[in-house]
Amino acid sequence: MSKETEHTSQPSEQAIGLFLQDGDGDSLTDVLVEALYEAFRIMDDDVSTETYH
Repeated sequence: MSKETEHTSQPSEQAIGLFLQDGDGDSLTDVLVEALYEAFRIMDDDVSTETYH
């Protein structure tokens, strides 16, 4: 059974480019930090659902 997670909130390279082009570093930082927290949540879910025998 495969585990698929939707990653619609992940920033695309194009979106990051627009943030950099507009000089909007604070908003870019917020987006990247949120993506990092989401990655940590996914990793934590994977670890907590594993079964050890």
